[in-house]
Amino acid sequence: MPLAQDLLHPDPQHERQRHKLKRLVQHPNSYFMDVKCPGCYKITTVFSHAQSVVVCIGCNTVLCQPPAARPDSLRDARSGRSSTKHTKPWEWTSQ
Repeated sequence: MPLAQDLLHPDPQHERQRHKLKRLVQHPNSYFMDVKCPGCYKITTVFSHAQSVVVCIGCNTVLCQPPAARPDSLRDARSGRSSTKHTKPWEWTSQ
């Protein structure tokens, strides 16, 4: 009885959707890329999933920045509130 799918030659679209450790050949989803500054043409290496703002060394222009955080619920998004009130322990107020 033949299998429903070929295990040695999987569909590339299906492999891309699978978890990074469950692919036929394991590889991460992230990568490093070289970004050229439009102002001074210097090249800076940037991580694809960077969580901080990357600034050009030569002219101090912002090359890339992380995406904005998504609100946890629609109600929080409408009211402008954050789901976590205090994020840093040194900002906590003792009652």
